[in-house]
Amino acid sequence: MDALTAPPLLGRDDEISCLSGMLAAAREGRGGALVLRGEAGMGKSALLDHVRESASGFRVLEASGSEFETELPYAALHQLCLPLLGSLTGHHREALDVAFGLANGKPDVLRVGMAALDLLGGQEQPVLCLLDDAHWLDEASARVFAFLGRRLASEPVVLVFAARQPWARSLLDELPGLELRGLADAEARALLSSGPVAVVDDKVRERLLAEARGNPLALLELPKAGGFALPDVASVPSRIERSFQDRWAALPSGARLLLTVAGADPTGEPGLLWAAAAELGIDVASAGVEAEASGLVGLSTRVRFCHPLARSAVYLAASPAERQSAHLALAAATDPSSDPDRRVWHRAQAGTGPDDSLAAELERSAERARARGGVAAAAAFLERAAALSLDPGLRADRTLAAAAAKLDAGAVDVAAELLTTFAADDPEADLLRGRIAFVRTRSNDGPSFVLRAARRMSGPSARDGVLDALEIALAFGRPSGVMEAVVREARTLERGSDALEALVLLADEGHAAAVPLLRQVFSGDAWTRHPALATMLAGELWDTGVHSSVTDWLVKTGRDSGSPFVLRLGLAQVATRAVLTGEFGRAVSAIAEEEAVADAVGMPPLRYPRLHLAAMRGRRDEVLAESSDTLREASRREGLLVANVHWASAVLHNGLGEYPVALAAAREAVAPGDLYLTGMALPELIEAAMRCGETAVAAEALEDLVSRTSPCDTPWASGVAACSRALVMGEESSFVSALRLLETSAARPHLARTHLVYGEWLRRAGRRVDARAQLRAAHELSSSIGMEAFAARAALELQATGEVARSRSAQATDELTMQETHIARLVATGATSKEVAARLFLSPRTVDAHLRNIYRKVGINSRRQLAGLFSSSA
Repeated sequence: MDALTAPPLLGRDDEISCLSGMLAAAREGRGGALVLRGEAGMGKSALLDHVRESASGFRVLEASGSEFETELPYAALHQLCLPLLGSLTGHHREALDVAFGLANGKPDVLRVGMAALDLLGGQEQPVLCLLDDAHWLDEASARVFAFLGRRLASEPVVLVFAARQPWARSLLDELPGLELRGLADAEARALLSSGPVAVVDDKVRERLLAEARGNPLALLELPKAGGFALPDVASVPSRIERSFQDRWAALPSGARLLLTVAGADPTGEPGLLWAAAAELGIDVASAGVEAEASGLVGLSTRVRFCHPLARSAVYLAASPAERQSAHLALAAATDPSSDPDRRVWHRAQAGTGPDDSLAAELERSAERARARGGVAAAAAFLERAAALSLDPGLRADRTLAAAAAKLDAGAVDVAAELLTTFAADDPEADLLRGRIAFVRTRSNDGPSFVLRAARRMSGPSARDGVLDALEIALAFGRPSGVMEAVVREARTLERGSDALEALVLLADEGHAAAVPLLRQVFSGDAWTRHPALATMLAGELWDTGVHSSVTDWLVKTGRDSGSPFVLRLGLAQVATRAVLTGEFGRAVSAIAEEEAVADAVGMPPLRYPRLHLAAMRGRRDEVLAESSDTLREASRREGLLVANVHWASAVLHNGLGEYPVALAAAREAVAPGDLYLTGMALPELIEAAMRCGETAVAAEALEDLVSRTSPCDTPWASGVAACSRALVMGEESSFVSALRLLETSAARPHLARTHLVYGEWLRRAGRRVDARAQLRAAHELSSSIGMEAFAARAALELQATGEVARSRSAQATDELTMQETHIARLVATGATSKEVAARLFLSPRTVDAHLRNIYRKVGINSRRQLAGLFSSSA
């Protein structure tokens, strides 16, 4: 008896109840995903069969992972979506065609995910997707399935995965899961008694029960091997596989070879199987009958083994020569024009020695795979191509390319192993060693490798190599020590007029010498090669216009190219700029969108924009919570994350009037040689130091701040410096100058804070009437922006002058989450649900569900009212 015709499920009431509940919810438009996990034979496939039979009224789609297709991008997704592709048109169809290799282009996992969501959620009936052997899913498909699994709450779609334990960490781990354990004794005895082979000997029965450990498939399969065999110490899955192999070995040679071909072909296409069998001269009529009679496989509209273990058991039982023949036959039967990559992969699996022609084909397949976003596939093709290369130069090139692809795919140890064949002075290998060092450790070895490689280059390549080292450091944290090393290396190169030269000038001669060159750098587009560095350098100019140009380019390029890294960096910078300009609503929207992109690609969100916003708002609990999470993440990577925590703490505690804490934090945030954040932290250090009586500390910080801001000559830079000078020197003219400058800038929070410190200075000078005017302006502006702590501080100062500040009335929108606020703002500007959905990688149904929650929270019932609400609260 095979798994398809097994008795009714025993001991799985809880799992069946859970799956039935998911089907019932999906019929009402509330879908979901579930990952069934357990060792081989534990009943995962049987549960998939059960839910398939229970899904009346559902469109059922099936796919499975395959050991032979783990490197082929979107292979499993293609299996699942193929029956529905004809119902999809427009850009979503184009996205899937590109992903499946049916059209030219580079697939974007976000667009592919949205297309799959539209395809599955747009059917006339609810959809049930069953994915067996999920531990063998290719990475690209797994990313899309994880994307889908997080977005089905408002869709009539159910995804059920079956994955074998134990397994390595997977993209599906974040989805809800159930672990299947062995059956209880009573159910195990009942299943054994209902099996195809009667066990009449009591001692044999007890031994089988003990050795099966409640594994349902073992209870059905092991008795077929004979009840009086000696006790076996092998694992239960191994014994089940052996049982399958024994059944395979008992077949005639033609049937065995047919099953070997079926095991080597993961597509399950009968036409391909019959064509390959004909290549081998197999009598398909008799061999097919004998194969089906064994119970190992079903041969109808799809080739289906009785259990996933049966496929691997049959394949592994075959001799190397039989497997080679099977792969060669499948290669011959595969269409080279419509499926060239699977064809060459079968050829490679059959290869026994070096073959430059085959290696070249594999390299071309790698190029196609990378173009489709299949980094893991490209790595596998290149690694195999390198192994088959006779030419030493080609073998080295392909090995380097394979190492780079393995690293991009996350296989760090494999990439490092491939590089062991290269000399220590190979520059290209050193570039990769640098990236590996950063991924593996928290040390600064990464840039040292890259710098070593740059020393063996010349001209622009050498300068780019040095900047690459810094870009790597910035990507992984504060480049303590790296900046000095980069500048030191740059001094040995020919002088230039690029970002690297600006860094040398900053280190050697200061901002006065570097700022003109920085402005020249941003007048061109060379900075776009190092976007993370560009965001830091733009901050050194204290120019919101330059920063806007950088962030606008990042967001546009990220959207156009489909690069999650560039888009997320751009959105985070939009949020940062919006915090500094007092556009907190815009910051909330950018943060929500960055989190949506991060969620879509299965990555944690960038934390520093949330920290900046919470600190400027004066939200103590939020800052503490975000700081805790950030420091926990920073324990793995160190760096700029920590500096952001200290800067946020300084802003928060200055707003709360807790100056000793602010002073300690600001001191930690100011680090010589750091870009951007040090300059931003100096005003916090100056204010806190003056409040704590540390005038010498404040004076030294003021000197540093002036040296940074004066060359920039922008209203923002000059205004912040004038306000800090007024605090240290006690010059009223500097307060007045600061207000005049900041009123012409976009830095409204700094303007509000200047009104506040000027008002405090006036009150302490006994000039109550003058103080009230400044404190009133500070309170009104801080309240309108949302700077709650600074507004409260202004209110207390006003009270000390004898005037009571009007408290800010609660807004209906205060109860909305960041995502709800972003959706509401987009809809308020006229965006449709479909447009919002595309922006946030959600389905229109999900957007409508959010809108219903928004309406309920703010007490309205229409989009027109929403537009009015946000217009009045702007």
